[in-house]
Amino acid sequence: MTQQGALLLMIGLALVLIGLMAWGWWRRTRRDSGIAVPLADPAAEIDERARFDVFYVATTVHERPLERLAARGLAYRAPATLVVTDRALLLAIAGEPTVELTASRVVDVAQATVAIDRVVEREGLARITWTLDDGTPVDTYLRARDASAKVLADAVRPLLTSSPSTPAGSDA
Repeated sequence: MTQQGALLLMIGLALVLIGLMAWGWWRRTRRDSGIAVPLADPAAEIDERARFDVFYVATTVHERPLERLAARGLAYRAPATLVVTDRALLLAIAGEPTVELTASRVVDVAQATVAIDRVVEREGLARITWTLDDGTPVDTYLRARDASAKVLADAVRPLLTSSPSTPAGSDA
């Protein structure tokens, strides 16, 4: 095989792989297009208890940290701000509408080490478990930029509701 033939073969293979990745992402976004993410009312007044600059890592199916949900507003990693209020969490991800997780949705908060393609030091991520409209539990992973994951988790903990029907696990 000539050098030019090998180059064309490699370019063709790269294009096929990129096409397969795009096709996989397209299928994932179609699968998750029915997930209703609770959005905040921008006109609502809030009683801010804490504010954290975070890096939004992912939202996954509960206790499946490698299965990303590609729901509108939660599909991509990005810098974000998490605001803890007296009755909700407001997650403002760069370029997306603000997500509002009311206290009744928040099931658990813990520290984690791994989510999707992000592996950090032990307990370096904050994992917030919350429920979708249909009651399905999901985990949102955040990496605190200006505080530790423990400080972030401790600030969220007062919002927890007592919901014995939803399991709250941990990944170590």
